[in-house]
Amino acid sequence: MAVIRPEISFSFASDLHIFVGARRRAGFTTVVTDGASTLGHVVESLGVPLTEVGRLLVNGRPVSTAHVPAAGESVEVLPVSRPQRIEGAPLRFLLDVHLGTLARRMRLLGIDTAYESTDIGDPALAARSAAERRVLLSRDRGLLRRREPWAGAYVHSTRPEQQLREILERFAPELAPWERCVSCNGDLVRTTKESVRTELKDGTEDAYDAFAKCAACGQVYWQGAHHARLELIVAQARETVSAARASADETGPAPRKSG
Repeated sequence: MAVIRPEISFSFASDLHIFVGARRRAGFTTVVTDGASTLGHVVESLGVPLTEVGRLLVNGRPVSTAHVPAAGESVEVLPVSRPQRIEGAPLRFLLDVHLGTLARRMRLLGIDTAYESTDIGDPALAARSAAERRVLLSRDRGLLRRREPWAGAYVHSTRPEQQLREILERFAPELAPWERCVSCNGDLVRTTKESVRTELKDGTEDAYDAFAKCAACGQVYWQGAHHARLELIVAQARETVSAARASADETGPAPRKSG
């Protein structure tokens, strides 16, 4: 018996073109499926992680990733709306080994950010995302196409300052600058100079009066020589989040997505 392999027409929004081949970046193109795979499976087989997909329209009608496309259907793949809302748990993040600078900047802003400084492998990262209900951030498309992560997002840029802007624009998280340890993600607690005097470097005791200490790892913080640069990062982050939220207010609430 001959196997029927339906032909489906696909169109990908411009925001998703980075994930698909050049010939699929202009209008609708034909894809031959096996007639049994779900639409979500087909989209991922074409290179697009479902973490980056917002709505799926079949002949103009919204469908879920579980839809099995039939011959002759036209599929439009749209990107995640911004700012993206995550249901089911507080907005927390997990970053892979290649995003260390981004992790420190997110912690500077008070965003709950777990980070693996060593390569623990994709299965372990995905499992931690699921166990702790953290949004997995990575530039590894294969990692984001795994089934285990609770939620995820692809980081497009290789530059930390642009990476941070991407995440702030996409999720518009609540910011609480200077409240997390950039080294371990622990909570910072205000403390007195006297209580940390033995941990201060030469000259620090005389130059500064305000100190904080990480409740988890014990790292001591004060407003050092780089504070002005860090203040600029904080100010720019606040502007980015404010603009993202204002844009959402103008266009209406973004669809909620949990994976």
